[in-house]
Amino acid sequence: MMEGTRIAVVDDDLHTRETVADYLELHAFEVLRLDGAVALRASLTRATPDLVVLDLHMPGEDGLSLIRFLKEHHPHVPVIMLTSTASAIDRVVGLELGADDYLAKPAELRELVARIRSVLRRARLSASIAPAPVPVVRTVRFGRRLLDLETRRLKDEETGEEGLLQTSEFALLKAFVDHPGRILSREQLLDLANARDPEAYDRAIDVRIARIRKKIEVNPSEPTFIRTVRGAGYVYEPERG
Repeated sequence: MMEGTRIAVVDDDLHTRETVADYLELHAFEVLRLDGAVALRASLTRATPDLVVLDLHMPGEDGLSLIRFLKEHHPHVPVIMLTSTASAIDRVVGLELGADDYLAKPAELRELVARIRSVLRRARLSASIAPAPVPVVRTVRFGRRLLDLETRRLKDEETGEEGLLQTSEFALLKAFVDHPGRILSREQLLDLANARDPEAYDRAIDVRIARIRKKIEVNPSEPTFIRTVRGAGYVYEPERG
């Protein structure tokens, strides 16, 4: 249920702000109507919203700066960007900063509600399967290979050879390491690895896992660390001993 969910609508344009807010209230959301960065920062000192709908282009502090602030200080609050330009650069930068989705202005309000509900479901799913607190681990062993979680470097202890994992590969492998022994679907892995982007799709996970297996498994065709669970997803089995 989404009733009682608090959405912060941040937009300096009064007409857009009121139109979006009124429509969200019709769908049982609680709405904070905020005209820019100063209002949002002040509001955050009083209460944290469940999601922020954020205009990227505002006078003063812009939306990209606010996304960076939100992800640093309120990392569990999802952000949906509204952008009035066709620039892919703004969207890509926003997503890299941690925004969860975007929509072009003028927003189709039914689509906005659908995206809000989708982002909230993903956020709650991620929270529900969050790993239990564990001691800080800086290296993870995969047979003769050691992964340094700080530098993302993978070292072969026999040959001394080192390699740097790509950002997407490391994020996915870290998602497995944080959930040992748990079967994770492709959908869950997309969320846990922060792999959502305009071109993300479930089968992209298969491609990334195939690349990872080549780097950590003795025999990638018969993996022992990241196993396929038919019809369910994948599971990471840590090395024992």
